[in-house]
Amino acid sequence: MLRRLRLRPYAPWLAALLAVAALTSVLFRDRIADALWPEARAEALRQQASAALAAGRLTAADGSGARELYEAGMAIDPDRAELRAGLAAVALAAATRAGRAVDQGRFVEAHRDLALARELSAPRALTDAVAERLREREAAVAGIDTWLAQADRARQAGRLHGEADAALPLYRRILDLQPQHLRALEGREDALSDWLRRAHDDLRRGDVIAAAAKIAIAADYDHGHVELPEAQSALALAAERARRRADADLRAGRLERAAEGFRQWRAGGSEIAAADDALARVAQAHVQRARAAAADFRFDAAARELDASQALVGETAELRDLRRDIERKARTHPIKTPTAADLRRARRLLNEAEAAEARGDWLTPPGDSAYDKLRAARALAPDDPAVARAMRRLLPKARACFEQHLRDNSLQRARVCMDAHVALGGDARTATQARRALAMRWLAVGDERLSRGELDGAQAALDAARGLDAKTPGIGEFAERVRAAGATTQTP
Repeated sequence: MLRRLRLRPYAPWLAALLAVAALTSVLFRDRIADALWPEARAEALRQQASAALAAGRLTAADGSGARELYEAGMAIDPDRAELRAGLAAVALAAATRAGRAVDQGRFVEAHRDLALARELSAPRALTDAVAERLREREAAVAGIDTWLAQADRARQAGRLHGEADAALPLYRRILDLQPQHLRALEGREDALSDWLRRAHDDLRRGDVIAAAAKIAIAADYDHGHVELPEAQSALALAAERARRRADADLRAGRLERAAEGFRQWRAGGSEIAAADDALARVAQAHVQRARAAAADFRFDAAARELDASQALVGETAELRDLRRDIERKARTHPIKTPTAADLRRARRLLNEAEAAEARGDWLTPPGDSAYDKLRAARALAPDDPAVARAMRRLLPKARACFEQHLRDNSLQRARVCMDAHVALGGDARTATQARRALAMRWLAVGDERLSRGELDGAQAALDAARGLDAKTPGIGEFAERVRAAGATTQTP
C-alpha cells in the first residue's frame, strides 16, 4: 500500500511515456521491422508477389505488380532463391500470356507482354518463337501493303523513330518478313538519310551525345547505309573537339562543363576507356572541392561535391569514408550561414534561371542553363525557400526528359536527365527505378550488339549497365555470355 502511494504522484508521467511509446511503435513499426527482421519483410513481399502473379497482375506502375514486389524483396534479401525463382516465373507468365494474346489477335497486349518477358530474361527460344508468331499474325491481319503505306506516311510526316508506328520500325517489320522487299528497302534508305541529317544538325548545335545516339540507331537499322561512314567520321571529329574543350575546362576548374565534354567524347565511342579515366579525374576534382568546403565548414557544399563525384564514378570507398568524416564534422561544428552578398547573388541567379527556363534552356547549354543556375544558387543559399521552390519546379521536366530519351533509346542523354533529376532533389525510389530501367535498356542494347558479333560494343553496354545498377536482373548471365564470346574470339 505504501509503495502504491509513493508512485501515485508519477502516474500521469508514466501514462504519458507509455502513450508515446505506443504511438512510436505504430508509426515506425515497418521501419523497425525492416531493420530488425529483413527476412520477414522479404518473405512478406514474396507472398504478396506470389498473389499478384496468381492474379495475373504481372507488373504495375504503382509497385503492386508481381515484378515490382519480387524486385523489392530482392533489394532487401538479394540471395533469396525463392525471389529469383518468382521473378523467373513472372517472365514465363509474361511470355505465355503474350502467346495467348497473339492467338487471340490482341497484338498491342502481345507486344507489351513480350517486352516484359524479354526485360526479365525469359528463355530466348521462347520469346523468339512468340515474336515470330506475332510477326506472322500481324502480317496476315494487317498486310504488308498496309504497313508500307503507314511507313511512307510516317516518313513524310517526319516520324522516323521512337514509336512502334514510326517509319523505320515499320520498314524493319516488313523487311523482317520479306528481306528483299524493294519499296521497303528504298523507304528505309530515304528515312535513314533524313535521320542522319538530324544527327548532323545535332553536331552543328554541339550536342554530340544526341548525335551519337542517332548515329547508333541508324547503324542498328542498316549498318551498310551509304551515308553512315560520313556521319561517323563527323561524330569522331566532334567528339575530339569536345575532348579538347573538356581538357581546358578541367584545367580551369569548370568541372560540370568538363564532365559534359568528356561524356560527349565518350559518346564518340572510339576511346571509351580513356574517357572514363578523364571522368574519374573530374570526379577527383569534386572530391578535392569537397575537402576544401568541409575545411571552411560549408558542409552542404561539401556534400554536393561528393554527390557530383559519385554521379561520375559511382560510390567508392574513398567517397564513403569522406562522407562519414564530413557528416561527423558537421555534427560538431556550426554550419556557415550565407552572407547578405551570397543571398543577393543567389537572387540574381534565380532570375537568370527563370529567364533560361523561359527560353527553353532548362538543361543546356552547360553553365548557362536553368539547371546550372539553380545549382549555383543552391550552393550560395542552400536553405533559401525560393531556391527550393525553383528546384522543385524543374523536377517534372527532368523526369519527362529522362522518360522521353529512354523511349527514344537515347541512353546517354537519358543518363544526363536522370542525374539532373537526382541533383534537383528527386526521391530516392524514383531514382532507383530510373537506374534499373536504364540499366535494363543497356543490357538490351548489349544483347543486340553481341548477337551481331560486336564484342566491344557489348562490353561497353555491359559496363554502362553495371555502372547504373549492378543487381539488374540478367546482368550476371549477360556478363558470362560476353566473357565466353571474348574467350572464343581469342582462341586460335
